[in-house]
Amino acid sequence: MSVTEPAPVAPPPAPPVHEGILRRQSLRESAARTYARSLPIVPVRARGLTIEGADGRRYLDCLSGAGTLALGHNHPVVLEAIRKVIDSGAPLHVLDLATPVKDAFTTELFATLPREFADNARIQFCGPAGTDAVEAAFKLVRAATGRDGLLTFTGAYHGMTAGALEASGGARDVRVTRLPFPQDYRCPFGIGGERGAALGARWTEHLLDDEKGGVPAPAGMIVEPVQGEGGVNPAPDAWLRRMREITRARGIPLIADEVQTGVGRTGAFWAVEHSGIVPDVMVLSKAIGGSLPLAVIVYRSELDLWQPGAHAGTFRGNQLAMAAGAATLAYVRENGLAERAAALGARMLDSLRKLRADHPGIGDVRGRGLMIGLELVDPEAAPLLAEADDHAPAPPPDPALARAVQQECLDRGLIVELGGRHSAVVRLLPPLTLTDEQASAVVDRLADALAAAERLPHRRAAAGPTT
Repeated sequence: MSVTEPAPVAPPPAPPVHEGILRRQSLRESAARTYARSLPIVPVRARGLTIEGADGRRYLDCLSGAGTLALGHNHPVVLEAIRKVIDSGAPLHVLDLATPVKDAFTTELFATLPREFADNARIQFCGPAGTDAVEAAFKLVRAATGRDGLLTFTGAYHGMTAGALEASGGARDVRVTRLPFPQDYRCPFGIGGERGAALGARWTEHLLDDEKGGVPAPAGMIVEPVQGEGGVNPAPDAWLRRMREITRARGIPLIADEVQTGVGRTGAFWAVEHSGIVPDVMVLSKAIGGSLPLAVIVYRSELDLWQPGAHAGTFRGNQLAMAAGAATLAYVRENGLAERAAALGARMLDSLRKLRADHPGIGDVRGRGLMIGLELVDPEAAPLLAEADDHAPAPPPDPALARAVQQECLDRGLIVELGGRHSAVVRLLPPLTLTDEQASAVVDRLADALAAAERLPHRRAAAGPTT
């Protein structure tokens, strides 16, 4: 009598490759990781607006490297510029030595700057991150003025190094004076509009001139023409001009942080151009490197009083980034992409504002160019602060709804970021190469995601902190 052997049991299928990568990332990388928590994807290919994950899914990327990718992923002019440097045999690491690549980048950059500024400017190449350029700007104005204090604004974000964090809105122990940044929707004075911005300017002027105000003459003022991480809050043009007048009259250098707003993002090549002001220092990074790490400050030559080595960095001579950056700057300039961003951004803002009629959770839609934010609120909750009689009180922000919307967007193949005081602002930073059809797809997917998030049972619990 023969014994029948049992049929072999098939081993369980191996988990998909992307799941293993994500699992190892969670085990190996620090608790400080950010985007990976809310965007659990493994990008393997990308072109323009589109990212393809290791799982085969495709996504419309409206994060764009936090605004770094002015031309989207792997634009042909950027790739060609990088290949040209590599194929030439040129050195890739040169510290701060002069090279043809650096000369071409600097020439192209200066050609895009406001003429009154560029004609009397100097440039300092910094470490590869925008926060290092912010630190360099602080060093520069302190050396030039012999003073130490800084003026900055509520809601600001200038980077993650020590000095940049001190100047940002989430700082704790600080050596800076915090001034009110004008907002219409959540005006610090409860009145909004031009009156609210005028009060903020008046308070700034009074504080600086008050002998008993406790604010000694500062080394400089730093401001974002549009606050990005702070919730997509554009500075009113008249208010920004007033800040320029106040600082100039008192000999205070004005630093414009254009790390995220520059290279056409807001509908002008540089966001300060909307107001017509000429700052003393501009901090530039992100898109100026054409997707690769690069950061510089450009400033009035009269401030160029620091000593050799006053600010240095091993990787301030990134030749590939300079080549990619020069190609990007030229492409944006030659193809009118800033003007394109202004027109397309205005249409997207109009479409998103129309959603408010059916979605009371949209408290405010704001932005400039292709730097757009939707602040989500709980319309049934009591306002946090009382407003003036002629200014409607704003409901409290709803970060749980924002997280749910972000997840629903991801499920629909749309990558968005959150920002603002309570991470309740859904942010859109699409590339400047966005087409009309793509813009419509982004709005449609976001509208579907918002409707789905509003229908979720117990969405506040379901949209709890990601891990």
